[in-house]
Amino acid sequence: MFDLSLTDAQSDAKVSALLQTLCETWHNTIPASKFMQITPVLFNGDSLQVTAPIDPNINLHHTMFAGSIYTLMTLTGWGMVWLQQQLSQAHGDIVLADAKVRYLKPVTKQPYAKVIWPYTDLTPLTRGQLVKITLEVALYCDEIMCATFTGQFVSFPPKIVSSE
Repeated sequence: MFDLSLTDAQSDAKVSALLQTLCETWHNTIPASKFMQITPVLFNGDSLQVTAPIDPNINLHHTMFAGSIYTLMTLTGWGMVWLQQQLSQAHGDIVLADAKVRYLKPVTKQPYAKVIWPYTDLTPLTRGQLVKITLEVALYCDEIMCATFTGQFVSFPPKIVSSE
């Protein structure tokens, strides 16, 4: 997915810049993500990992709040679509259209959510068409899967503003 003509250092710098921009986008536009301290930590073109510390996301049972788990997994999926759009130069407005979450085990330590990109052609966005992407996100704590999330994201092509 990355430009193979880039050196490893250039590729690493590009990924770091993308992850920093993604994190800033979340924190500047979704206040809960900043409070939750959601942070993207790893992206290799096909896989994205995102984490959040447990302390600001804890519930009365001393486990991670279900709403925090849902938000972390939603933003992991949204972030993957955003990153793929950045790499493909096919931009759109991303929304979550439908989702299903399964809570399997309590989250007692800092988790990470992971999503793998199922190759999806984003070029329809450049032709003014929307794109639908179904993503599977898994949330792990101590390498144990604690929750799963299936979300359908829709990316709408940018609106063309008339100068008239």
